[in-house]
Amino acid sequence: MKKNILLAFSGGLDTTFCAIYLKNELSYNVHAVCIDTGGFSDIEKSKLEIHATQLGVASFKIIDVKNNYYNKIIKYLIFGNILKNNTYPLSVSAERIIQALAIADYAKILNVDAIAHGSTGAGNDQVRFDMAFQILAPDLKIITPIRDLKLSRQEEIDYLKKHQIEMNFEKAVYSVNKGIWGNSVGGKETLTSHLPLPDDAWPTQVYKNGNEKIELDFKNGELIGINNEVFNSKVEAIERLSEITSPYGIGRDIHVGDTIIGIKGRVGFEAAAPLIIIKAHHALEKHVLTKWQLYWKDQMALWYGNWLHEGQYLDPVMRDMESFFESTQQQVSGKVFISLKPYRFVIDGITSPHDLMNNSFGTYGEMNKSFTGDDVKGFTKIFGNQTAIYYKVNELKNQLMFEEND
Repeated sequence: MKKNILLAFSGGLDTTFCAIYLKNELSYNVHAVCIDTGGFSDIEKSKLEIHATQLGVASFKIIDVKNNYYNKIIKYLIFGNILKNNTYPLSVSAERIIQALAIADYAKILNVDAIAHGSTGAGNDQVRFDMAFQILAPDLKIITPIRDLKLSRQEEIDYLKKHQIEMNFEKAVYSVNKGIWGNSVGGKETLTSHLPLPDDAWPTQVYKNGNEKIELDFKNGELIGINNEVFNSKVEAIERLSEITSPYGIGRDIHVGDTIIGIKGRVGFEAAAPLIIIKAHHALEKHVLTKWQLYWKDQMALWYGNWLHEGQYLDPVMRDMESFFESTQQQVSGKVFISLKPYRFVIDGITSPHDLMNNSFGTYGEMNKSFTGDDVKGFTKIFGNQTAIYYKVNELKNQLMFEEND
């Protein structure tokens, strides 16, 4: 009897190659599963099913995990204002984790003998998928044809043409990934260190001009409304914001980062909604959180984002940090006002019942109402006391130091 294998299937060049190779060369019954993390229209889903069927898979299934994706991961990326290298909202890294978890669960339901994915041997995804499968489905063999055969994209195209598989091979020059937390595109120019992506390589084309004002409503750190329209789900709010903002070309950038395997990589991404949500959320937090809440959030967010990026979502320390993030969001509620322009946006300001920039206590740079000038003199003397003692004790040494610098 033929053995059964579950293939993580997106319908792109890599996973199309895997479907044919696993069936023809390794004699598996290939069960294909697409984990929907957003970005697919109903028409695209239908085309994906037709494509999988034409490849001769034994079964095909689309599993919608958007709400689970938001609740388990995206929410905490927002709470932490997480941008990898101050640039990238972890669009693909975050997706791969939730996809891997869903694939492992479905593999157990199907009772397959192995799991396959289309990762190459030169990126992060291979580690993310493998690690999740090894932890959650340790008895299943993991097969990765692209990585194992060390194939280039052109070699994959040549193989599929040889087997008379019809695809848009011209478009397959780029690897495109779509999801509710941003789209990524890699290939050709991103394989260099200096070339920009051409306009037609971006998944979303720019057609909006002029300026537009929008208002975002947050409750306990989560986006719940846009322009006074409240949404039934947080996923719907993100999708609606993406519809409004992506056609401006907002959120286009190229991320350069360090991979888990030690090489540097370059990828284009467009993430209008994620970037606006993170920046709006952060602006609101700066008004309603204390100095030390903001400080410790920054420290934890840097670690959380990096550990998630490197596929370590299942480490229990991640749940500990998520609990901290949750605790900080109790007063993060209010409106954020934003101006949209072609290729950029501006945070205009916020309103919140928890705004600590409250002029009943004083106006920055003008007048204070909470203490006197004498209070400041005493506070300053105590606040700088230890440093003053240091300079007095080491007076001669410090004089020499300053003389040498002069």
